[in-house]
Amino acid sequence: MSKAPIIQEIEEEYMKKDAPSFQIGDTVCVNSRIIEGEKERIQAFTGTVVAKKGTGISETFTVYRTAYGSSMDRVFMIHSPRIASIEVIRSGKVRRAKLYYLRGRSGKSAKLREVYKAETPASVPAPEASAN
Repeated sequence: MSKAPIIQEIEEEYMKKDAPSFQIGDTVCVNSRIIEGEKERIQAFTGTVVAKKGTGISETFTVYRTAYGSSMDRVFMIHSPRIASIEVIRSGKVRRAKLYYLRGRSGKSAKLREVYKAETPASVPAPEASAN
């Protein structure tokens, strides 16, 4: 079911153009703006992305983290003006669309394998032929 073209136009005005690309299983640091009275500050929340839902302006992602003996889920909207930035700390290798099974786990069973991405150097010098 597609949205009406008028609704799509209105939503595109409010969508972020530089939305970061991250996948489920990635460890991310979400910096969100917190407004307390007249003051505004940035609060960081670091955790594993366990779910992504929705499309367009209503797209959300859930970040799970365990700290100081308690675990918490937090749902963020990707295109929210309250999100200052999203940084990918490490990429995880997963085979599922939702990682809800991580809830309640601790230690090695809560770890995800890391995906190592090979960096391609800009210019690699050609090896010189030896005259032996």
